[in-house]
Formats: sequence, structure tokens, C-alpha cells
Amino acid sequence: MRDIAVFSGSAPPDLAAEVCAHLGVPLSPARVSRFANDCLEVQLQANCRERDVFLIQPLVKPVQEHLVELLLMCDAARGASAGRITVVMPHYAYARSDKKDAPRISLGGRLVADLLVAAGTSRVLTMTLHAPQVHGFFTVPVDHLHALRELAAHFRQYDLTRTTVVSPDLGNAKEAAAFARLLGVQVAAGAKQRHADDRVTITSVIGDVAGRDVIVLDDEIARGSTVLELLDRLREAKARSIRVACTHGLFAADALKRLSEQDDVLEIVCTNTVPVPVEDHDGHRAHRDKLRVLSVAPALAEAVRRIHNGESVSALFDAARGE
Repeated sequence: MRDIAVFSGSAPPDLAAEVCAHLGVPLSPARVSRFANDCLEVQLQANCRERDVFLIQPLVKPVQEHLVELLLMCDAARGASAGRITVVMPHYAYARSDKKDAPRISLGGRLVADLLVAAGTSRVLTMTLHAPQVHGFFTVPVDHLHALRELAAHFRQYDLTRTTVVSPDLGNAKEAAAFARLLGVQVAAGAKQRHADDRVTITSVIGDVAGRDVIVLDDEIARGSTVLELLDRLREAKARSIRVACTHGLFAADALKRLSEQDDVLEIVCTNTVPVPVEDHDGHRAHRDKLRVLSVAPALAEAVRRIHNGESVSALFDAARGE
């Protein structure tokens, strides 16, 4: 791993440090400061000239601060004559802004992709985009990993003979089917209609869940409104047990607390693409008794190693999807 430099922004650096530990390279320091007029300045405090530079920054709350930091990091690396700049963005928050479903609204997913490229990004490494078409918003190569392999390894510890993987909606059904193939189980999906960011309706579950052990699989859990609505339908269908899994555990608006308080939810599983909230809105420690956080650092580190060495990355996401 010669001629490589890895930096992290001010988003919690735990994942970046873990990736570097797997790579056997140091996490190079970066200084983020703020001028009196509230503008940000970023300085990369390690040599970048003709080096393969990796910038690790998930777009997490405060998203706009971390986005501008990332853009400034790209610009700083380009100004320092980096040989190549790869943005490692475990969570691309603006992937939710992927279509024009109302008049005169912005397509944030495409705009932010353009901004990253304009700032100097040569390549993007990300994980579990909310919508697959977001991949096409970028005009530079994108390596799109999935956490299905890590999630499947966790659930194989259980008896899966009567298990069904359930997607909350048909849009995520392809990922749920890939996950079900990894586990060798059945798949089902909810019929969902979204009325607002925090209000959804699931009219039915398409597939067999009666008397079965259910694993609810979603790409991310923010407010948790979709999962909570799905739980009602699963109860009506007489599911035997329920576990909840996702890649990005955002758990906004006390979602972790509300999910943990559901007596029939045995477990909530997510990965460390984003930092899990330590406290709820009332300042109390978040309900984490049912929570299991899996690390995607080994997968990201292997992808970084392959990108740096010019090896194929496709084998990683093909394996993660069970293909």
C-alpha cells in the first residue's frame, strides 16, 4: 500500500480509523477550521503529490456541513497535485433525492454528484444507495457495495428453516430477494404508498409470513415510520417472530427507541456506515439493548485495496448480492 494517503473529515472518524487499520496504513490528519464569517477551511496535513488519495466521509447529520467539508477536501487534494482522488462515502444521504415526483423540486442526488466531480473527485466508493439510478448521476466511476454479506453472516446463527425476508416495499424487493438467496429462505414484500416523509401506508404483505420468522430488510431506517407500519401488517398476518435489519441505521426522531419498545421485535441489526445515536431527543441514552451493529470496515478496506492496486472491485459487490 505505497503511495496512498487516507483522510477523514469531521464526521465521526471511527469507521475511517478501522478501515486504515485493516489496510495497515495511517489515517492522515486533516484540519477543519472556521473563519469569523462562518466559512469553512480544510487543510490536508500530509503529502498528496502524485499519491492515491482516499477521502472517507459519510454524509451524516449535519449533512450540509459534512458535504461542504468533503467538497473542500477534494479541492485541497486536487490543489496538492493528488494523482487520483477517491471519495469513500459509506452513506450518500442525497440518494433519496433521486426523482422529480412533484413540480419545481430539485434533484439533490444529481446536483451533489455534479458538485463532487466539479471539486475534483476521480472515483466514488459508496454503499447501499437508496435508489440504484443514483449510480448514474455520477460522471466518474462508482463502486457500489452492499452490506448483504455482513448481514447474512449475522443471521446464519439462527434457525432459518421457517424464515421469510420481507421488504417494506416493492422498490427494495430486488435487494430483499438477493438477501433471501444468501440465506436460502423465502421472500415477501409490502405494498407501500408514501404520503409524506414521515407518513406511509402499507396495505398488505405480498408473500407468506403466517407463522414464520420474519427478517424485515430495508436500506436505511430514518424515522422508522415505514417499519412501524409494516409491523402492524405482520402482526395481522400472524408472523411468529420479527427481526429488523438495515444497512444505514440513522434512527432519527427517536426511531431506535420506538422500535426497541415493540415487544415482538427481537432484534434490530444495522452496520456502522453511519454513527448510531448515543442519546435520544430527551438526552437519555438511546435504547440499544436490542441493537446489533456490524462493521463494514473490512469490505470497504478490501475495496480501497483493490482500487489502489488496479484490481476488480465487481467481485465484491457481486458476492455481497449473492450473484
